[in-house]
Amino acid sequence: MSETWWRGAAIYQVYLRSFADGNGDGIGDLAGLRSRLPYLSDLGVDAVWLNPWYPSPMADGGYDVADYRDIEPSFGTLAEAEKFIQEAHAVGIRTIIDIVPNHGSDQQEWFVQALAAGPGSPERARFWFAEGRGEGLPPNDWKSIFGGPAWTQVPDGQWYLHLFAPEQPDFNWTNPEVIEEFHDVLRFWFDRGVDGIRIDSAAVLIKDFTSEEESYTDHDGVHDIYRGWRRIADEYGERILIGEVWLPDQERFALYLRPDEMHTAFNFDFMSRPWDARELRESIDMTLASHLPIGAPPTWVLSNHDVPRPVTKYGRENTAFSHADRRDGVPSDLVLGERRARAAALLAMALPGSLYVYQGEELGLPEVDDIPAELRQDPIWTRSKHTVPGRDGCRVPLPWSGQAAPFGNGTGTPWLPQPATWKDLTAEAQDADPGSMLCLYRAGLSIRRQELGDGTLRWLDAGENVLAFARESGLACVVNLGAGPVALPANQGVVLASGPLDGELLPTDTAVWLRTA
Repeated sequence: MSETWWRGAAIYQVYLRSFADGNGDGIGDLAGLRSRLPYLSDLGVDAVWLNPWYPSPMADGGYDVADYRDIEPSFGTLAEAEKFIQEAHAVGIRTIIDIVPNHGSDQQEWFVQALAAGPGSPERARFWFAEGRGEGLPPNDWKSIFGGPAWTQVPDGQWYLHLFAPEQPDFNWTNPEVIEEFHDVLRFWFDRGVDGIRIDSAAVLIKDFTSEEESYTDHDGVHDIYRGWRRIADEYGERILIGEVWLPDQERFALYLRPDEMHTAFNFDFMSRPWDARELRESIDMTLASHLPIGAPPTWVLSNHDVPRPVTKYGRENTAFSHADRRDGVPSDLVLGERRARAAALLAMALPGSLYVYQGEELGLPEVDDIPAELRQDPIWTRSKHTVPGRDGCRVPLPWSGQAAPFGNGTGTPWLPQPATWKDLTAEAQDADPGSMLCLYRAGLSIRRQELGDGTLRWLDAGENVLAFARESGLACVVNLGAGPVALPANQGVVLASGPLDGELLPTDTAVWLRTA
């Protein structure tokens, strides 16, 4: 195992509830995941990142953790998790797990103890409890990221802070007990063979209550926390830390990637940009420029469990993404969206650094934006008083095989309904079609592992609406985002294309990998 495997890795995100159901209850689990290891191996990924798999009331899809040292019973057991880690290692796949440090569950033992202990107690000091301003007013006017107030009052009159749902009380990271607790949690999982930690909401742990405005993002004190985590990761050799850091300021973003902090962090800017050559070039250049001085590899992400799926996004009139304007029912040309999503996949795979693939992305699944109101489970839906649809549409259980739901995803009724149209998008159907999205991903990831990954790029001049660059291996990526076909640059042969070529012309919304040397 190379010490720098993560610099150019292709990492597959598993949202366990929706990946594969092994026991027939409609909920994805470890048994289902373990049964699909051959699929992941054939796909050609180097690691899997699992969303939280801990015991949880599921008020926020598992991001309300009740016990950081066990497995959610609906997913399986700790012994099964350990078996998965071992079995994945046996086929060359590493395991990255989610740690949620900003908040726990209101059913976690610590919070139950805090409620019972009362104001001023050491138990409450592990969280942010405070007195209100009188007349039923909370300590301040901070709003929850999920909508509504960020404070909830308890029976004895105090209020506790929750930047997300009320069921997710925020930890007080100025308390040494909290620091030591999470250090122990890291060691618990590293001791079990976990290869990396993805850090949820990494920039919001430190709060400034002296400010008249909301002040909880990207305070300098957060870096000391991750320096402590890095020291623990380094004790175990090849373990990595990956940050979920949403920051528009690239200089501030880069601070999280200094040599004694995180190894990598998600690149949300690239994922959020519209299908536009100038915009994407700007994001790529900015990303590379911010990472180069600190020696950290960039990451490239097209989607995840929080954002609309690429096939749907790229088929809309507005192809950018912002959490603020997320809506269901926005018209999307899925044929156009698929063509662009295929091209975007080859673009992302060819860029230097590490790559993340969200489950179902390789199948070209569209967003499911017609989930009945009574079946929606995302707290954003309820907290927004049913005005914002939330994230359920990208979390619908995967279609594996067959002509009707549950499409081989277990034998029970899936926890979110699958569209009947997915019969043509199952892994089984695509496996038999050389032109499918699945086969494109397999081919691209195979070539990427051999010739791309970490490194640098050199831009090529191919026209105003074309992105073209060459990599050290002599492979060039050319993406046509213009309205009409363009001539291919001089080359020694086509290696892979996202769609049919027109002789020596590259059609619109198409990407190609060319041999240049």
